[in-house]
Amino acid sequence: MHRPLEGITVVSLEQAIAAPFATRQLADLGARVIKIERPGVGDFARAYDDRVDGLASHFVWTNRSKQSVTLDVKHAQAGPVLERLLAQADVLVQNLAPGAAERLGLSYERLRERHERLIVCDISGYGADGPYRDKKAYDLLVQSEAGFLSVTGTPEQPVKAGCSIADIAAGMYAYSNILAALIQRGKTGRGCRLDISMLEAMVEWMGFPLYYAYQGASPPPRAGAAHATIYPYGPFPTGDGKTVMLGLQNEREWVVFCSDVLQQPALAADPRFATNSARSANREALRTLIEQAFAGLDAEQAIARLEAARIANAHVNTMHDVWTHPQLAARGRWQTVASPAGMLPALLPPGGDAFDARMDPIPALGEHTDSVLAELGFTAPQIAQWRAQGVV
Repeated sequence: MHRPLEGITVVSLEQAIAAPFATRQLADLGARVIKIERPGVGDFARAYDDRVDGLASHFVWTNRSKQSVTLDVKHAQAGPVLERLLAQADVLVQNLAPGAAERLGLSYERLRERHERLIVCDISGYGADGPYRDKKAYDLLVQSEAGFLSVTGTPEQPVKAGCSIADIAAGMYAYSNILAALIQRGKTGRGCRLDISMLEAMVEWMGFPLYYAYQGASPPPRAGAAHATIYPYGPFPTGDGKTVMLGLQNEREWVVFCSDVLQQPALAADPRFATNSARSANREALRTLIEQAFAGLDAEQAIARLEAARIANAHVNTMHDVWTHPQLAARGRWQTVASPAGMLPALLPPGGDAFDARMDPIPALGEHTDSVLAELGFTAPQIAQWRAQGVV
């Protein structure tokens, strides 16, 4: 089955997470992604750690199915290489430092004169203009600027997300906007410029707490792993030292929870807990009652009761648990991909079965430099000379 983006070429001046995550999604759908990296060192995410058989965990996650070409884009002789690459490209993605693409002559305004069909996607921390344009933006800093930390954590201490959600948000909006731009180009014949900022992507995800605090109202309080406004909804310890997560959504479930899970049916009529607002206001007293009931159960027994009562629940899994998650295994979500360190497990991207997602190797630094440059018409002696000069 043909993949939907077969025949689409993406050139990416990318580093770290946001842009590589976006272009990996495009590669999953069949696009050819040519990743431009600095000679000798490459994408600095290659050196974040060595947890995956000597490779960096972030890099393994975001860079399969790409071609790695080393090129010093600041070198005077890099211009002809970039020009030939872009002449046959459909999309240019870049998340260089603010202003760097313009200094390299890679602004959309310059490029559209020669490449009318090219889609240029710029990913930055705060966008192409405004007072924050040149401000450095790392994932944690954008989480903070977007207000995420103000509603995440314990009452005493804000806590960041455990993964790079600002980068992921920006990457996913870049991905979806590129898909939309390709559809639009199919109608108009013209490319366009996409300006994706981590801040705007993250603030979009903050829609609920923003509206909850509309016109100066109190924002959702930080409530740890519990829900800020619905109770009981969160983690509860069990007698074996483990924790289960559960969530109630309505009064019918509350009655069933009292009778079938806590086995205290009279509790449903207790005026302290008769409504969600009352339960939330008296959550400490209710938490004590739930913990007492769960103290005589292990985690699996508690989950069995919750399942039988049709109360939403979940295990509080570790990373090791997720590697062996029975649902992922049953649905065949794990495959393997090649890498410079050998074969590695990789999770199939979410989606349907209209086509097979592309699951090609994670590239070594500069692995495809010679083949891509030869394809562009450069000769072997010329490539060798550039390598000696540090151009590639």
